[in-house]
Amino acid sequence: MSLTWLLTPSLAYSSESSQVLQVKASAYNSVAEQTNEQPAIAAWGDELRPGMKVVAVSRDLLRDGLTYGTKVRIEGLKGLYVVMDKMNKRWSRKIDIYMGENVEAALEWGVRDVTISWQDPASES
Repeated sequence: MSLTWLLTPSLAYSSESSQVLQVKASAYNSVAEQTNEQPAIAAWGDELRPGMKVVAVSRDLLRDGLTYGTKVRIEGLKGLYVVMDKMNKRWSRKIDIYMGENVEAALEWGVRDVTISWQDPASES
């Protein structure tokens, strides 16, 4: 039985192979103060640009199937976000939502408990 019936329609996937998880969600920007001397380069080497719907995941979530390129629905946000970045090893059960260079939007988002859902990559064909 799928757990997706418990979700709002905007979060639910129609397949039995979807995954659902409650996580902490913060937001980040491509500014040196928050990352490093190359703030627009993600952990896998992708160049991030404002407007992209990207999410960074804590490394424990990689084992849960939130691997590079996975499309994720995030409670409270429209559309799909793509896993293109990894967080520092100190974090667990957490995502970081990319908000370009809009520091004010990231601060307004703050840290929230959200439900995320994603399709098992092996079932997407």
